[in-house]
Amino acid sequence: MREHNLAVVLGEVARQQPVSRARVAAATGLTKTTVSALVADLVRERLVVQAEATREEGDRGRPGSGLSLDGDHVAALGCEISVGRLAVSVLDLQLRQRVRLERWADNRRDPATVLGEISEFAAEAVRLAGEQGLWVVGATVAVPALLDRTASRIVVAPNLGWHDVPLDQRWSGVLGAGALPTHVDNEANLAAIGELRLGAGASHESFMLVTGEVGIGAGLVIDSAVHSGASGYAGELGHVVVRPDGDRCGCGARGCLETVAGKESLLRAAGLDPRAGLGPLIEAVGSAEPRALAAVDAAAEALAVALAAAVNIVDPGAIILGGPLAAIGPRLLHTLDRGLTARLRTLRGSTPRVLASALGDDSAVLGGAVAVFDAVVADPRLVMTRSGRHRG
Repeated sequence: MREHNLAVVLGEVARQQPVSRARVAAATGLTKTTVSALVADLVRERLVVQAEATREEGDRGRPGSGLSLDGDHVAALGCEISVGRLAVSVLDLQLRQRVRLERWADNRRDPATVLGEISEFAAEAVRLAGEQGLWVVGATVAVPALLDRTASRIVVAPNLGWHDVPLDQRWSGVLGAGALPTHVDNEANLAAIGELRLGAGASHESFMLVTGEVGIGAGLVIDSAVHSGASGYAGELGHVVVRPDGDRCGCGARGCLETVAGKESLLRAAGLDPRAGLGPLIEAVGSAEPRALAAVDAAAEALAVALAAAVNIVDPGAIILGGPLAAIGPRLLHTLDRGLTARLRTLRGSTPRVLASALGDDSAVLGGAVAVFDAVVADPRLVMTRSGRHRG
């Protein structure tokens, strides 16, 4: 019961910070004496810090001391492997970014080599965090892939060219003996968590995040929780067929959304180097170069076809575009919104609002770190049972 109550109290502090012990007791139904004892444990373990005294609306008598999460000790690591980039980010418990590293590289290479590189990159981030007095307690790695239910094997990552890749204990040495195990998840799911907690999704309980690089994935949030489907394979929006007689996709089908709206497909249609960044495309769109405008409009129309079907099935409150799709800017957003309206307004009367991500390329790597903290808040014993030797 004590372990359950620790999680309840820590979760309430995370939701309401800064908050008094009295308000935590009222919200949780625990006695003030019990809350004070549990808070003492959380403060001792440097998960919670006592801030200045606060008087909350409706309170009488002396102001209570405010409780907040301690942002100067526990930290989490998010990592991402995308087709063209490796990235790592360390967040403290206040969700402040303390370390950010990225390396641009084509990762359509041997999986063992790439996984070794992200492990080394993560170790460097942990070292830099340690120099700031932070203890990294766990990591989540985002990959553009379908994973088995245990997240111990990549089933297929079509845009990386990876098939049946075991993940085993490859990262076990990165965080040190006894650390929280490293978890691996789909990039779009973690990007949705990042948007929900730190980005454009913070004001929406339900939304669909559409993101990706060469490929296109979707993370579905319903009632502030990510839903990944019965097998964990939900959100493969990029493999919705929008042109049945179109180009061959990396998944083996023809005319998938990725073959029209994926970054490399977009650049190729605009007459640009498909391995280049988006800068030349954005510049060409800004200059009203006809071929670039046509490529963006075609991508937006294809997105409208795929998203109209998704909206009719899951009814998201909003659609958030992330990654390259957000970077292209107003032209794509306007054309997509117009396409969705044409397909949905007669039946539904309205369409979900279409927003651009405020996190850019970092939504998944930030979401990975947030996912670690969600596990800690749900079960603070994961940290408390080992924290003594890490105190400085």
